[in-house]
Amino acid sequence: MPSDEAAEWYTSVYDAVQQIPYGKCTSYGHIAILLGYPKRARQVGVCLKYLPSFDESQPNDHEYHSGNVPWQRVVNAKGGISPRGESGLGARRQADRLRAEGVEVDEGRGTEEAMVDLSRYGWFPDELPMDYMGG
Repeated sequence: MPSDEAAEWYTSVYDAVQQIPYGKCTSYGHIAILLGYPKRARQVGVCLKYLPSFDESQPNDHEYHSGNVPWQRVVNAKGGISPRGESGLGARRQADRLRAEGVEVDEGRGTEEAMVDLSRYGWFPDELPMDYMGG
């Protein structure tokens, strides 16, 4: 059972990621900055790693899940899709989801180094459109 502080952090990350517009991307680090914790980029990644999958047979199991938190819109600071296990299937799934939103993904050297042009598709506001951190 996560502590109240950990649960609040996960909720804040998921709420922030839900605000990334369709067809846009931001970085793990920018989500951390928006939440007021600029040194927690890796922790943002951990939250997304443990985002529950949406299960149509149990739609109310989790308030936040892969069906309502657009995890695919978060990439590394250089626009790279972070490599994962699963023999590259996780990175391919992310690239496919981004392409479905109209985001071009360059796989010049394969899925393990897939990149998004953040100058074109980046979303880097100074603050979240809706403040979930205490207000």
